[in-house]
Amino acid sequence: MNLKLIEEIANAVLYEGYILYPYRSSSVKNRQRWNFGVVSPAGSEDASSMQTECLVLGKASTPLAVRVRFLQLVERSEINRQPSQPWQEAVERDIQLNTQLGSSPVRHPFQFLAAEDITESILRKSETIDGVIEIETKQIQQTRATSGDAFSVRIRVLNLASLDERSNRERTLPRSLVSTHAILSVTGGEFVSLIDPPDEFRDMAAACQNVGTWPVLVGEEAVRDAMLSSPIILYDYPQIAPESPGALFDGTEIDEILTLRIMTMTDDEKNEMRHIDERARQILDRTESLPPEHLLKLHGVLRRPHAIGEEAK
Repeated sequence: MNLKLIEEIANAVLYEGYILYPYRSSSVKNRQRWNFGVVSPAGSEDASSMQTECLVLGKASTPLAVRVRFLQLVERSEINRQPSQPWQEAVERDIQLNTQLGSSPVRHPFQFLAAEDITESILRKSETIDGVIEIETKQIQQTRATSGDAFSVRIRVLNLASLDERSNRERTLPRSLVSTHAILSVTGGEFVSLIDPPDEFRDMAAACQNVGTWPVLVGEEAVRDAMLSSPIILYDYPQIAPESPGALFDGTEIDEILTLRIMTMTDDEKNEMRHIDERARQILDRTESLPPEHLLKLHGVLRRPHAIGEEAK
């Protein structure tokens, strides 16, 4: 299992839409979040649960590891600055569970308590998050595959927080799971692609019910020991372009365009970007120190698309 490659893809999903160009809290597009994979308290505008269902070939004793990851939004304000532009920072949450394909259902409650902290004149306040992760596995068919029988794996992530009458989306987000996704891995088994399953498993793959998520094979191509359940539609074995110098949190844009736009910012705009968030500061510092030869690499590269049928001679 290529953990480094899997982490790169998962982190790109985790921070997709976290902060958008022009990377300033005063920007209209950054005043209201539009992150994917929001699991909110019941009764809010967003869904209160997310469900992943996929197929695994293995035995009852095959180990299954599940990592549920999301961002918790933290209200950030500068107490000595008037007026202070509020901002929602993110804290990464990572819950890891281990079971087996033949095990009984797992129900794992989790909670992150409200907290308040003042560091260097910056006030950070977080709300309590309550949730539960449910894992259910079931053998659905005996097969002749050397890797074992077919099992279905169902994972549900639920937000158990309650709402009050004054709740709106901005009040709800700090109690929500944001950019929620899961990384599944097996030892001694293999996942079945839901996008392009073998004929033997096509009907079973079509019967899988995924709500708010899109499970795809992840890692080194042709290796089937890991699956990313992403709130963003992806193909099997997604990759980060090797020319990209780092995350820009906006997968719908082009690195070169965003990099050039950042370079044209005024000093006042850059100063606001530098102070909004540590991750925004890292984008600015990386962009300003980017060597010319790296900038040229962003201009484009010609890759041969996958051939259909026989390779051209």
